[in-house]
Amino acid sequence: MVSADWVTPTSASWINQVERWFAELTRKQLQRGAHTSVKDLEADIMSFIETHNENPKPFKWTKSADQILASVKRFCHRLDQTLCGEL
Repeated sequence: MVSADWVTPTSASWINQVERWFAELTRKQLQRGAHTSVKDLEADIMSFIETHNENPKPFKWTKSADQILASVKRFCHRLDQTLCGEL
């Protein structure tokens, strides 16, 4: 049995949050933008940061450890991987 602590290791949880923030920056500000120069790109990034910082909200995990482990287990079974035998 895998413990719940394994799901979100302390050393990785902040990296996940950073990746999530950059994904939101990309989706909300950069994906549909037309940047004709580095200066325009920087201005869009700074605009997003300023807007985000006016009302910052922490990211929250939306699934429990059991739900995450069940999802990983289903994935492993679909791929028939032997490395996931512990789950």
